[in-house]
Amino acid sequence: MLTLHSEILVKNGKKQFAMLPYEEFLAVQERLADAADLLELRRARRAEGKKPSIPLAQVKRELGL
Repeated sequence: MLTLHSEILVKNGKKQFAMLPYEEFLAVQERLADAADLLELRRARRAEGKKPSIPLAQVKRELGL
């Protein structure tokens, strides 16, 4: 779990912005990117359906890696 130390800025009695320490902002940004990657992977897997795949180890063997 990511703990945030945000400061909320209020204008006219309404919350307008949340400020984060820069390191926490970077951590949030990285987690959002990871979540977007995961969603894209899941979409790709659904699109592929039951098509056969090749294990990574086999691909490496075939490429001599």
